[in-house]
Amino acid sequence: MGIDFNIICILISSLSFFVYVTSYFVTPHMKSEFKRFNLEKLGLAIIVLQFLGASGLIIGLKIPVVLIISSLGLSSLMFLGLIVRVKLKDSIWISLPAFFFMLLNAYIFVEAIN
Repeated sequence: MGIDFNIICILISSLSFFVYVTSYFVTPHMKSEFKRFNLEKLGLAIIVLQFLGASGLIIGLKIPVVLIISSLGLSSLMFLGLIVRVKLKDSIWISLPAFFFMLLNAYIFVEAIN
């Protein structure tokens, strides 16, 4: 009896967003990225949304509607992040994490509504 694949996906996404949120407060790199994106004023709001989404994924393991909302929200945030990276002409390699987490959270969303 192993851990369900969906739970692994939820944990990977949630933990990754918690790391990203933490790095915003610990390293100057994340804040400089928001400057580069011309989203410096929205940086903290975006980080708060990511924290709420990551928390919601964990809570969603027990409360399915929270999982649905959180995964849709994180997928949407990553879609918007991908658009910003495309507009800035970032390389595919640099854009890959946003694309991956968009797809991962879209998968979690689809599985949660089924």
